[in-house]
Amino acid sequence: MKLKHYQEKVLTQLKEYLSELGMAKKSVNDIALINPDLAKSFDFPKLAWEKATRKPFYHSQKDGICNYLPDIYLKVPTGGGKTLLACHSIDLIQKTYLNKQTGLVLWIVPSTQIYRQTILALKDRNHPYRQILDISSGGRTSIKEKGELFNRLDIEENLVVLMLMLPSANRQNKETLKVFRDSGGYTDFFPNEDNYNAQKALLQKVPNLDCFTTADEIFGAQVKTSLGNALKLLNPLVIIDEGHKAYSDNARKTIQSFNPSFVLELSATPPSNSNELVKISGRELHEEEMIKLDIHLINKASQDWHDAIVATLEKLEVLERHAKTYEANTGKYIRPACLIQVERTGKDQRDNKFIHAEQVKEYLIQKCNIPENQIAIKSSEKDDIEGIDLFANDCEIKFIITKSALQEGWDFSFAYVLTILTNPSSATGITQLVGRILRQPFAKKTGIRQLDECYVYTFKQNASKLVREIKLGLESEGLGDIAGRIVIGEENVEGHLFKDVEAQYRPGFKKFEGKIFLPRFVIQEEQSWRDVNFEADILSAINFEDIKLDGLDNIALNPDQTIGELDVTMGYHDGHFDEIMALGVIQNKGTLKIDEAFLARQIGDLIPNPWIAYEKGVEAINLVRAKFKDHENESIVESNFVFIIEYLKKVIDKQIDALAESVFKKLIDDKKLFFFLTTEEGAYMLPSRIKTSGNRQLVRDDNSPVQRSIFDPVFEEEFNETEHSVAIYLDRQEKLLWWYRNRARQDYHIQGWRKNKIYPDFIAAEADTSDKSEYDKVFVLETKGIHLKGNDDTRYKENVFDLCNRLGAKTEWKELSNKFPGHDLEFQVIFEDEWQNKINQLFHS
Repeated sequence: MKLKHYQEKVLTQLKEYLSELGMAKKSVNDIALINPDLAKSFDFPKLAWEKATRKPFYHSQKDGICNYLPDIYLKVPTGGGKTLLACHSIDLIQKTYLNKQTGLVLWIVPSTQIYRQTILALKDRNHPYRQILDISSGGRTSIKEKGELFNRLDIEENLVVLMLMLPSANRQNKETLKVFRDSGGYTDFFPNEDNYNAQKALLQKVPNLDCFTTADEIFGAQVKTSLGNALKLLNPLVIIDEGHKAYSDNARKTIQSFNPSFVLELSATPPSNSNELVKISGRELHEEEMIKLDIHLINKASQDWHDAIVATLEKLEVLERHAKTYEANTGKYIRPACLIQVERTGKDQRDNKFIHAEQVKEYLIQKCNIPENQIAIKSSEKDDIEGIDLFANDCEIKFIITKSALQEGWDFSFAYVLTILTNPSSATGITQLVGRILRQPFAKKTGIRQLDECYVYTFKQNASKLVREIKLGLESEGLGDIAGRIVIGEENVEGHLFKDVEAQYRPGFKKFEGKIFLPRFVIQEEQSWRDVNFEADILSAINFEDIKLDGLDNIALNPDQTIGELDVTMGYHDGHFDEIMALGVIQNKGTLKIDEAFLARQIGDLIPNPWIAYEKGVEAINLVRAKFKDHENESIVESNFVFIIEYLKKVIDKQIDALAESVFKKLIDDKKLFFFLTTEEGAYMLPSRIKTSGNRQLVRDDNSPVQRSIFDPVFEEEFNETEHSVAIYLDRQEKLLWWYRNRARQDYHIQGWRKNKIYPDFIAAEADTSDKSEYDKVFVLETKGIHLKGNDDTRYKENVFDLCNRLGAKTEWKELSNKFPGHDLEFQVIFEDEWQNKINQLFHS
């Protein structure tokens, strides 16, 4: 599963922190050899945080035995792939910081819904989440639930992921919780109960273990052989999903009492006292096509809830027609569905005062001719969707009626419409449900506007209050920055909070309207030009047979990797009953073998021709076999098969990128591909109008409105942190005439030799020295966080921009059209730690 740019950003920043953390931890270990007490007082996670993030504030944490504990937060909005990031993060933490592939991961979730979804995915060897863990562990992943036993050998030989519900770990009354009860299943981790010296030594090493007795009694303290104590000995890596729900004092103490080696928390809304390593905005998700926007709010003027249902059905009918068109064109199936929020669902709660789930179901069947098998009720008493694959083509459910049973983790991206039938004064509101219709099917826009947006239908509501509730709902999902994308429509709408506004050219820039063109890469066809197309012009010209697999020469396989199963006989050695040990170990080779067809499918997303993919897979295996043919471990290739696939994909991806670049530049050399500005039909021109929304206008540091943005108004909600700072700084430049915030996937883009287009962040114009109402130079700027400096995507954009600068310098704009008298153009990638200096250079060189 290819990572989105914002997901790469998360993992890059995590890796940088882990690298600093590893060095700081090594310093502590070195100090401990000389002075253990001094080492224990050394706050190495804080030092690593300050070096990696340059953020001044860090909330230090300690484990149950007072060691400093690395505890960080990844802020990722709903729908942003927190579980996928958690799996990749486990791999990074294990390899970069803990320096191992095996061990224990304690994965804590807050709700039954999230628990079920996560455990099913992790147990499915074909699911991307499990495949990531298998690649990390070398195919030795073991998923456990509470109650399933594991022993010391399991932990040493496997990456054991233990799933727990947060309530199970919330230590309100430890004697009543199974986690802390004594269990013979974990005796492998503890000394024999009659080995008093070993019991005492263990308690001195880990003093927060739970015991039956105290040290004052005749035989000393007796350690419980419980799961809770086993966790404390194993120093697990702890993953907390929806981490903001683990901040009660009891929850924090319980998790820290497990003596974790590292705590990674993921949530859309981190609490204020968390160590937020990276923050992903809703806009970043939208730019990566992960969510449906805009949100259309339609408030019916009628006092009759049936009218809201009828309007909902009309919208679903329109969406279904578009979905069928989309499927006919792409082969991808979407079944637009509706969530209906009612006031009551209980069996004995039906009356004439409140709208009940069964009442709505009957209306849909009897008055709207909706088949019963298309309707499901989801409540605490009745769950019609339990165990049903809602994404299946043969599933017919289109309406899900609920009150508030759809909590975090519920994922049904075919849900497009939310119909609110609750009382306007209802305390439950809609904050819990708004996020359930935001996920975009397949995490990709369809190109059909109606299928790329979502809809909320209500009746007899106060529109301003509704918008505030939706905004609260978005904030609770970590999507507060896109709250301005609520479009209010239909009758009986009060107020204009977050309503779309049409921004126009400022009066001083009106003369440029319809006259600002920008260059692009174009293909000449007879007497006309067209934009370069990645699939048609570049990908189709790649000869995938030219892919060289020389990079496999550097592959290093793990000789200790094992395959198959271990048959272990446990017992007491030579009749001594103070130590249990392995008396016999038999390794069964099992059935694992090289599967060329499976390998071809894995690299098929890179090589579209299945025959060539198969040939390259066979060639790769043969090369690796030849390299390790004299190795003493005859099965080393088979046992490292998963790792070989991962390594091969990186080799192929790098080769394809190089081949695509060669095709692209050859088209330029052959004078078939050009980079210049055209004014013909289809040329890129800065828009004359744009839609924008928000409730806070962008202002300078002195609180005065920005003056040099080419459009007015400009709302603060449209910018992330870095873009906000850059925009304000640009606006203060005396030599700048105007600037424009280029919108991703809507405005000016550059198609290079990779599939994804480059959408720069800003376009800015420098005032002409002889006539300050005109401009003589245009800057195209891409901003990057410091953590992205030097990564593959950044280097690619820098290379494309360098090419644009070289090619653009060969032709002055005035040679293309008399509309452009001598304008120069410069493309720049500017980084978070140097953008002020770079902008100073651009405007004062």
